[in-house]
Amino acid sequence: MFKSLAALLLLGAIIFSNAVQGQENKPVPPKVHHAEPLYNDLVRDLGARKGEKEINVGADIKRTQTADNYGYLMEYEFAPIDRLGLEIETDFAYSKSRRTSVGSSNQLERIRLSSQYSFYVSQKHATTLAVGYTQIVNVVDRGTAFNPFFIAAKNWNSNWHALLYTGPEIAYQYGVSKWNMNWQINTSFHYTLPQTDHFIGIEVNQQVSAEGLQTILHPQVKLGLSKKLAIGMAVGLPVSGREHAVSSFFRLIYQL
Repeated sequence: MFKSLAALLLLGAIIFSNAVQGQENKPVPPKVHHAEPLYNDLVRDLGARKGEKEINVGADIKRTQTADNYGYLMEYEFAPIDRLGLEIETDFAYSKSRRTSVGSSNQLERIRLSSQYSFYVSQKHATTLAVGYTQIVNVVDRGTAFNPFFIAAKNWNSNWHALLYTGPEIAYQYGVSKWNMNWQINTSFHYTLPQTDHFIGIEVNQQVSAEGLQTILHPQVKLGLSKKLAIGMAVGLPVSGREHAVSSFFRLIYQL
């Protein structure tokens, strides 16, 4: 009996050892480096690899004639398996009136739960294609929004990057039982400095709705402070639509 038990334990140890060795020897899945836009960032790097994790903190500052508006975000994103990224984001809004008769407000604006899967990764063509979905809980508007999206990214000569992020956002307000839909078309173009994590570029963030086309340009720069830490800065320049105020955006990125 003891001999049989010892044999079984030995067999189990051999199987476990081979399994661990197989995981260690598993080839690293292919991945193409793409410059990730700062303002409308991705859920996780395209072609994400299992175990990757990242924390982001961002701030959006906009001054109008009547108030100073600040937006704050916190993100945690990770890849539980190869090519799949998951993210949870909380958005806070703070508004301070420039009129002394009106006070300030500070509140949780929305919560975002997102997933993103890179279904095509080609190092030969320096191209990645991905699909994803974001569920938005609008706390202030007392509603929810559904946002499926598609991403296509392409590199040229390793330093020039182009990316398209597009999809509908379908919103529902519970109190008034009202549906709204807009279509997002976000394109970005970046140049990464050779052998660094720095880049300069521009995002063109567009929204098509019943009210027409709204376009905001976000010229931006990212500085890699270390292998794990980076900071990004962008300026929002309205081109068309109801938005007229210039804004500033900052993002702190930390790779875990």
